[in-house]
Amino acid sequence: MATKIPVTVITGFLGSGKTSLIRHLLQNNQGRRIAVLVNEFGELGIDGELLKSCQICPEDGESNIFELTNGCLCCTVQEEFFPTMLELIKRRDSIDCIIIETSGLALPKPLVKAFRWQEIRNAATVDAVITVVDCAAVAAGTFASDLEAIAAQRQADDSLEHETPLQELFEDQLACADLVVLNKTDLVDRETQGRVEEFIKQELPRVVKIVASDGGKLDASILLGFEAAVEDNLDSRPSHHDSEEDHDHDEEITSTHLILDRTFDPEKLQLQLQTLAQQQEIYRIKGFVAVPNKPMRLVMQGVGTRFDKFYDRPWQPEELRQTRLVFIGRDLKYSEIESQLVAL
Repeated sequence: MATKIPVTVITGFLGSGKTSLIRHLLQNNQGRRIAVLVNEFGELGIDGELLKSCQICPEDGESNIFELTNGCLCCTVQEEFFPTMLELIKRRDSIDCIIIETSGLALPKPLVKAFRWQEIRNAATVDAVITVVDCAAVAAGTFASDLEAIAAQRQADDSLEHETPLQELFEDQLACADLVVLNKTDLVDRETQGRVEEFIKQELPRVVKIVASDGGKLDASILLGFEAAVEDNLDSRPSHHDSEEDHDHDEEITSTHLILDRTFDPEKLQLQLQTLAQQQEIYRIKGFVAVPNKPMRLVMQGVGTRFDKFYDRPWQPEELRQTRLVFIGRDLKYSEIESQLVAL
C-alpha cells in the first residue's frame, strides 16, 4: 500500500465549503505535491479556477488541477475519471497525493468502486472519504432525514417536500465518510452546533470523527494519512442505491450561467442575487465579479440567501474583466436571471 498514490475524496452538498477546504489545504500543503481533480456542476469552471488562484500552482508549466466538467462524476467514471486517473498514475513519481472534489450531486460510493478496477487498483488507493457538512444549513432543517423533527417547518414551507432526493444524497455522503467536517460553525451558537453534531452521529452507520471548522481551515494532518483503503471495505458503508445497478439524480436539478462584460457594486449585486434566490428555487450561486476601480477579482458564493465574498487575486493583464456567475437549482428561469442582473 505504501507504493500506491493515496487519494482523498472530498464530498458534501452544494455550498458546504469543499473548495475552501481544498484551497486552504493547497496553501498549507507542508511540502506535499498535491494533484486535484475537480468535478464541476455546470459549464463554467469556477471551482477549478478558484483553486488555481491559490498562488501555489505554478504559473508556467504543468498544472496539477484537473477539471472534469462533463457531468456528475459518479455517473461518468468511465468517460471522465478513468482516463484522467491513468494520466495521473503516469506522473506518480511527481505526486504525493490526489484530492478529488466531487460535485454536490455526486454519490461517493460509485466513485470509490472505480478504485477496484485493475488499472487503478495497482497504483492508487482511497486514503479516506471526507464529507463536508454545512452546519448552519443542517441546523435550519435542510437535507435532514428526521421528518418528525422538521415536521413543523415542512408544514410552513411546501418547497421542503421536494428535498427528499437531496436528503438521501446527504445520508449517502455521511454513510461513506471516514471523517465529517462540520463547516461554517461560525454561523451558529454552541448549543445549535451540539444539536447538529448529535444529529450527524445518529445518521452515521459507524463511529466516525466529527471535526468542527470555520471556512475549512484545517491542518493537513487532520485530512490526510488515514490509510483506510476505502475500496476494500465498502460493505460497511451502506447506500440508498446499493440494490441498483445505476442511480438517477433528481432530473429537475440543473445549472445555468451568466457572463457579463461589465462591473457591479458588490453590495447591490448581492442584494439582487438574494432577491433572485427568494423568487426562484436556487440552491447555489458562485462566481467571479468585476468591481469598479478594483484591480482584484471578487469571489462571490451564495447558499440560498446566505452569501460570502472575498478578493482572491489581481486581474491578469490579458484577462477580460467579466462577471461570471453559475446558478444551480430547480426549474431555473434564465431570462429572468439575466434581465434582473442586466437591469441592475
